[in-house]
Amino acid sequence: MGLNEVKNYFKEFGIEDKIIINPHSSATVELAAQALGVEGKRIAKTLAFTNYDKPLLIVVAGDAKIDNRKYKDKFIKKAKMMNGEELALYTGHEPGGVCPFALKDSECKVYLDESLKRFETVFPACGSLDSAIELTIPELEKYSNYIEWIDVTKDWK
Repeated sequence: MGLNEVKNYFKEFGIEDKIIINPHSSATVELAAQALGVEGKRIAKTLAFTNYDKPLLIVVAGDAKIDNRKYKDKFIKKAKMMNGEELALYTGHEPGGVCPFALKDSECKVYLDESLKRFETVFPACGSLDSAIELTIPELEKYSNYIEWIDVTKDWK
């Protein structure tokens, strides 16, 4: 799984050529921002959690951090990040390349955090340590098959 599956997924929409492959790793917000020449806050990082043994992804702005109180209020359980084995099982993507596209487990729920709404375009990964794609917020909504917009991050303003 990973980049090839995301390319195939985007092929359905005719946008697979929009995927950017970087010559260097873009596995962290800082590396991705540097590789893409954009501010780190525009990197759409996908955070992976398990909630009652169910997979849950939250896409947040690069400068946002999970607010544990808000998370627990929304999902009724303390935030528990997925480990590498769970990432492979549920998303099919490697750490540093996790994205809300072409997910291995169809039960994996995707949420978009309010921290993203301040941007016209953002850059989520595409399943590998060296890939990204620039998407408008409506495109991110469409291609991620998100459940809803939520507010589970600390004040990023």
